Amino acid sequence: MSAQSGRSLEEARAEPEFWGRIVESAVGAHLANAAAAGECELFYWRERNHEVDFVVRVGRTLTAIEVKSGRTRDALPGLTAFAEAFKPARQLLVGADGIPVEEFLLAPVARWTAR
Repeated sequence: MSAQSGRSLEEARAEPEFWGRIVESAVGAHLANAAAAGECELFYWRERNHEVDFVVRVGRTLTAIEVKSGRTRDALPGLTAFAEAFKPARQLLVGADGIPVEEFLLAPVARWTAR
């Protein structure tokens, strides 16, 4: 995605919307690789105007993951709505004021999913 954009790293980081897509895609690729290896199942959830970027299921256990590339100054209504409806074992914020993106990507997905 970034190679085809023609942007340098500095240019990509300078465009918040583009950088957000890059970060979310990287996290999604990490999770998709784990799903392809049979470590988990991977979903996206949306209901009306609420969404969760990624929902990971290991057995019967759900982990909801929201990805933010900038600072999070407000609530995360999608995570809240999902938690009320499905009672996930964990809710994670990757990036922003949560788990650093680099740390998330360097660890196996099993580290972040509740078992």
